[in-house]
Amino acid sequence: MTHAHHELPAPPPLADDAVRIVALGGIGEIGRNMTVLEYRGRLLIVDCGVLFPEESQPGVDLILPDFDYIRDRLDDVEAVILTHGHEDHIGAVPYLLRERQDIPLIGSQLTLAFIEAKLKEHRINPITYAVKEGQIEQIGPFNLEFVAVNHSIPDALAVSVTTPAGRILMTGDFKLDQLPLDGRVTDLNTFARLGDEGVDLFMVDSTNAEVPGFVTTERDIIPTLDKVIGNARGRVIVASFASHVHRVQQIIDVATAHNRKVAFVGRSMVRNMAVARDLGYLHISGDTVIASSDITKRPDDEAVLICTGSQGEPMAVLSRIANRDHEISIGENDTVILASSLIPGNENSVNRIINELTRQGARVVHKGNALVHVSGHAAAGELLYCYNIVKPKNVMPMHGEWRHLRANAALAAKTGVSPDRIMLAEDGVVVDLQDGRASIVGAVPCGYVYVDGSSVGNVTESLLKDRRVLGEEGFISIVTAVDLVNSKVIAGPQVHARGFGEDESVFDEILPQVRQVLESALADGVTDTHQLAQLVRRVVGKWVGDKHRRRPMIVPVVIEG
Repeated sequence: MTHAHHELPAPPPLADDAVRIVALGGIGEIGRNMTVLEYRGRLLIVDCGVLFPEESQPGVDLILPDFDYIRDRLDDVEAVILTHGHEDHIGAVPYLLRERQDIPLIGSQLTLAFIEAKLKEHRINPITYAVKEGQIEQIGPFNLEFVAVNHSIPDALAVSVTTPAGRILMTGDFKLDQLPLDGRVTDLNTFARLGDEGVDLFMVDSTNAEVPGFVTTERDIIPTLDKVIGNARGRVIVASFASHVHRVQQIIDVATAHNRKVAFVGRSMVRNMAVARDLGYLHISGDTVIASSDITKRPDDEAVLICTGSQGEPMAVLSRIANRDHEISIGENDTVILASSLIPGNENSVNRIINELTRQGARVVHKGNALVHVSGHAAAGELLYCYNIVKPKNVMPMHGEWRHLRANAALAAKTGVSPDRIMLAEDGVVVDLQDGRASIVGAVPCGYVYVDGSSVGNVTESLLKDRRVLGEEGFISIVTAVDLVNSKVIAGPQVHARGFGEDESVFDEILPQVRQVLESALADGVTDTHQLAQLVRRVVGKWVGDKHRRRPMIVPVVIEG
């Protein structure tokens, strides 16, 4: 799918004293974050993530940013900065490095460890450079300063990018939790210093801009987890993101307090928690963790399983358990905890899993009925606080759907940022920063790139429409053989239907009409089998629509006999 932005022209050549910002994902949606900065012909990429498909995209595994904008300029890319290790910020890196493997990856220790483990599965050996908060680096014409921010994953970083054209402060995903589990708070001192020195463009996380006040601290979840796990009579299964180290630490601590062993289930969960443990970000005492294969050897009330699938992903562990397609099964006394927020678009999938698990006898605990998750994104009160500290000249809301972007823009305006200095953009819109002023100067084509199995970019909107039609309306094929010399139908028409929901005898009333239309066309001298097939499609399509109020995929086949 391509967002052409017909109302905006192609951008002009970039002035020597300006820096250009183009988001290839992450604005107008939650996920697929990727932003390209350009100064004097050199490019810097910040994040490169994936978006997970919705029900309207059947068969799609992942959605990538559209690399077309930079595909012919990959040699101009200085580096990719990764703000943190969530999939919506690092998941597309393997696909970018397939196009140029030696692009350096810059990020914190844990972020790089997560992406290196992922790249190993893709047989890519990356060039990485680990940085810490407070570190300053010169990468080509870009001066980078990394700033500690608190998020739902350890080691997250904001980044200040300075060129002679001005300073851009990008928060990445962040919040202002004042009692984080790891004691690592967002560095407001550095935000304030950068603000005093002058921030020309503030690019700000918008996900929770509609939520008033401040986000609940992570520590407030612990009493709820303690109560739920402490009162559970059977096994406890916790579904979380495979990168949510803080939440996994909380589960492990509570499980240990109640003398339960913990098993990680799911490839990405096992991989990431091993990395986090090896690097010291996850603390596990003694023999607390056991192999998932040993779970069945222990009494149910002594086990906690931590798995993937909190978003209802079809192939994730929790979905397979709910569908009885996994070696782990649900019992009457089991408790399932969905320890994550609900990403927009996944509601139906998650609700189906909740219903199926409940039907099988489990007690399902989720954000809607208990405090088992807090957001990793700053709410309105926190954003206002940051605007007043940073005092930016220009603002560009990032990371959110349109309602989040507009809510964030309204907050910036309340703190005194002039509305004409607030860039409400979306993917593909080009923003130039020049002489301390940001402005929208055009747009570039920017669409969805679908990953379907091993296929990347071959799935089109037309193909997805065909899949939706097949899934929702069914399939009808009509095969007919004709004698073009004698202008007559010699076999058929014969109908085959799938997913139409009717006995094939229902087509008996339309087949004579199909035959009549073909014979009339043949008598009129029509000899093109494609043209004859289209006549069949129109006749059958009109009959199905009028008679059955359905719009199945119709495949007419006319064979020359």
